[in-house]
Amino acid sequence: MTGAEVERAVVFPAAGRRLVVYVVYDRRGGVDEYVVHALAGLREHAARILVVVNGRLTPEGRARLEPVSDEVLVRENVGFDIWAHKEALDHVGAGLSEFDEVVLTNDTWFGPVRPYGPVFERMDAQDIDFWGMTDHAAEEWHPFTGSAGVPHHLQSFWIAVRRSMFTSERWARYWRDLPEMSEYRDAVLTHEIVFTPAFREAGFVCSVAFASEVYGSVNASLLAPEALIGDGCPTLKRRVFFHSPPFLDRHAVIGRWALEAAAEGGYPTPLALSNLARNVAPKVLNADAGLMDVIGPDHSPYDPAAPLRVVVIAHIFYDEMTPEILERADTLPVPYDLVVTTPDAERAERIRSHIARLPGQRGEVSVRVVESNDGRDQSAFLIGCRDVLSPGRYDVVVKLHSKKTPQDGYNVGTHFREQQFLNLLHDREHSSRVLGLFQREEGLGLAFPPMIHIGYPTLGRAWWANKPGFERLADEMGIRVPLDDVSPLAPYGSMFFARPAALRLLVEREWRYADFGDREAYKDGGLAHILERMPSYAAGELGFHSRTIVAPDYAAVSHTALDFKLDEMSATIPGYAHEKIDRLRDAGFVGTGSGADFLRMYMRVNHMGTVHRLRRLMDPSRRPGRWIQAVVRVGRRKRR
Repeated sequence: MTGAEVERAVVFPAAGRRLVVYVVYDRRGGVDEYVVHALAGLREHAARILVVVNGRLTPEGRARLEPVSDEVLVRENVGFDIWAHKEALDHVGAGLSEFDEVVLTNDTWFGPVRPYGPVFERMDAQDIDFWGMTDHAAEEWHPFTGSAGVPHHLQSFWIAVRRSMFTSERWARYWRDLPEMSEYRDAVLTHEIVFTPAFREAGFVCSVAFASEVYGSVNASLLAPEALIGDGCPTLKRRVFFHSPPFLDRHAVIGRWALEAAAEGGYPTPLALSNLARNVAPKVLNADAGLMDVIGPDHSPYDPAAPLRVVVIAHIFYDEMTPEILERADTLPVPYDLVVTTPDAERAERIRSHIARLPGQRGEVSVRVVESNDGRDQSAFLIGCRDVLSPGRYDVVVKLHSKKTPQDGYNVGTHFREQQFLNLLHDREHSSRVLGLFQREEGLGLAFPPMIHIGYPTLGRAWWANKPGFERLADEMGIRVPLDDVSPLAPYGSMFFARPAALRLLVEREWRYADFGDREAYKDGGLAHILERMPSYAAGELGFHSRTIVAPDYAAVSHTALDFKLDEMSATIPGYAHEKIDRLRDAGFVGTGSGADFLRMYMRVNHMGTVHRLRRLMDPSRRPGRWIQAVVRVGRRKRR
C-alpha cells in the first residue's frame, strides 16, 4: 500500500483506552524513585501501563514498580529500548486492538515537571496518526551520519501512535523487519531517524507537542529545556545533566535553571538529583546541574527549630595550629562535639592545653592518639574515628586538619589552607548557611571547596597517578558511579562538611593502618591520595549528591584567575571550547596532563611526515595559534 492509498480512520483516544509501554534500565537492577513518580503521574491517563525492564530486576525494584503498573516484563538487555518496545508489542499481541493509542516511552526523562493532562488533551484533539513529545529538526550534518545528515524526526523517547497506524500492515512490517541494534549508534541510525520518515512516506500524519523550530533549535529537549518546561512540557530529559558540559556551554544550556523551573512546577527535584548522583560522573553533574553555591544572603541560615547534631573531627599534626582550627570550628551556629586525632601523647597534651585556654560552644571533647600516622588524616578519620561516624550518631560531620603543605613554599601552602578554611568556615553567617544547606536538602551528601587551582597545576590533571588504583578500589567497594575523565570532583585538601550516611561505604570497610603503607607511601597513587578523591563517588553510589561551596570574596579571586587562564589558553586554538577540546584530543592529546602525552601527540603528527593534518583540525579561516606554530618549529628542528 502506498502513502496515497492509506485509508485513515482516526479514533481520538481517551485515558480509558490508552496503553503506555515504559522501558526501564538500571545497571544495578533497581528502580529509582523518579521512575515511580513518572509512572504514578501517568496512571490516570492510561488504561494499562506495561513496564519493560531491560536486564536484571531486584525484588525491591519489582516491589516499587508493581503499585504503579499493570504488568512488569523483564527481558535480556539487548536492542536498547527499541527492542524492548518491540517485545512489549509482541507480548500484547492481538490485545493491542483494545486500545485507541499506544505511548512508547522510557526512563530517559524526569517528570511530570508540568501536568501530563493538558498535553494529552491538546494532542487528542488533533486529527493525526502519531505524535511525539519533542522532535529533532533536519540537519545537513550529524555526528552519527557524517555528511549524510538527518531528516526531521520525532524523538523516540516518547512516541504516541493511534489505532489507524498500529493496526496497519506497514506498522506490522516495520516491527517485523526491525534490524538488530548492538550499539547506541545503531538505535539512532536504524530507528530514531527512520521511524518518522518511514510512516510519513506511507501516508500517515504526525505532529509534535513541542516543536524544536519554535525554540530556534534543532533539539529543544536538550538545548531549550527551561523554555519547554515554561510552555508546559511534562518531560525533562536526563541528558541535560550528563551531556558534555562544554557542548552545553556552547548553547548556553543552564541545567540549574532547568531544575529550578521543574521545582517551581512542583516536581520533587531530590528524586532527579538522587538518580543523577548514582549515574553521572560527579564533576560532569556539578557542571551541568550548576551544583556550586556561592554562599551568600540568598542562602537561608541554619534553623534552630530543626536542630542538627554536629561533630567536628580534626586531625592535628601541627599542634600550633589548634587555635586557628578551633576559631574556624567556633563559627558553627550550634554547639558541636569535637574529636581531635593526633600522632603522639606529647602533641595530645599540648592540644588539650590549647582547648582549655580557648572556650567555645563545644559539647563533648575528645583528644585521641592514633596508633599510627601512616595515612595521616585519612587513616585517622576512617580508623581512629570509625565509632564517631557510626550510623545515627551525628547528622553532619565537619572534617578538618592542620594543613601547612610546607613542601610547596610559604605562599602556596598558606593559600591552600586559606582556600579550605575560608570557603568552609568563613565566618558565623557563612557556616550557618552551609549547615542550612544540609537542613533543606536531605539528599546532600557533601559540601566542600572547588578544585584548588591557584598555586597548583591541578586543572586538567587532578587524577595524577591515582585513577588506576581508584578504579580497582571502587570496584571492590561496589561503587559504580561513572568516573570523570580528566579530573575527579573531590575535596582536594580533604576538608569538608558531610552527612555521615553518605560516607557509609567508606566507613563500613574495615581499614588497617598497614593498608596505607609507611611515610614513603604517602604520595600520588597511594591509598591516602586515592581516598582523598573518593567521597563524592562513594556518596553518589548511595544516591547522595555533592555541592562545591565558595565564599563570595574567594569566588572573586578564584574566578578572575580562572577567567584569565582560560582566556590565555583559548587564544592558542580557534573555535568554541568544545571544538578546542575535540581538536586537541583528535590530535592525540588524551588529557592526563603529562609531558609524555604531548610527546605522543607530536609523534603522531610527525609520523605522518607533516603537520598538515594538525592544521586541518583547526579552523582554516583563522591563523593557527602559537601552540600550532610551536609544534611546527619542533617538527622542523627534528627533521634537521
